[in-house]
Amino acid sequence: MAEARISVLCSGNGTNLQALIDSCASDAPGSIRGKIIKVTVNRKSAYATTRAEKAGIPTDYFNLVKDGYHALGEKDPAKLREARLRYDTALAERILKDRPDLIVLAGWMHILTTNFLEPISEAGVPIINLHPALPGCYDGAGAIDRAYEDFKAGKLQDNTTGIMIHYVIAEVDRGEPILVQKIKIEEGDSLEDLEQKIHGYEHELIVKATALLADKIAAAKVSET
Repeated sequence: MAEARISVLCSGNGTNLQALIDSCASDAPGSIRGKIIKVTVNRKSAYATTRAEKAGIPTDYFNLVKDGYHALGEKDPAKLREARLRYDTALAERILKDRPDLIVLAGWMHILTTNFLEPISEAGVPIINLHPALPGCYDGAGAIDRAYEDFKAGKLQDNTTGIMIHYVIAEVDRGEPILVQKIKIEEGDSLEDLEQKIHGYEHELIVKATALLADKIAAAKVSET
């Protein structure tokens, strides 16, 4: 059976990765018609590595400092920028060696430059990401906190925030949305309550979006044979 080859990039605990692993292993309707071929992490402490290894998925720990792109504690902005560009070029080469059909950022805490995005785009491989905000709102880090601050200040439209899965482009969190989930903040909700609400939807949404694209990829492979 045709299936999508999926490369996943993580930086942390890997709960969204686990949801993807479980769905790929399931035969239930709506599960992902794909195989995770590699999990790349950029932090040594990322528990995502353990999750991948338990599932028999190859891993790659690739880090700016460990792999010699800049020195530990480097502060020079020019050197950091140059290191980031060289790292992203090398990261794209490493990812493309596995011939993925789809790249999923599942808690990848590193903004990707065009040195990564352009060769991936040229190879025809889509990249998707989960962002805990609605399209056009709270780009970048701290999205949940900023939405909650606006809610407390009475500035959050309809007291509603959300999450989205979107295509990754050079403009941070501005790629075309694939799936969107609105989340209402109720009076009395704490920041922790909101975080729990958002995390409760994340796993479902990242699986749905990945399954949607994997289905299209698998169908295209069938039509080519």
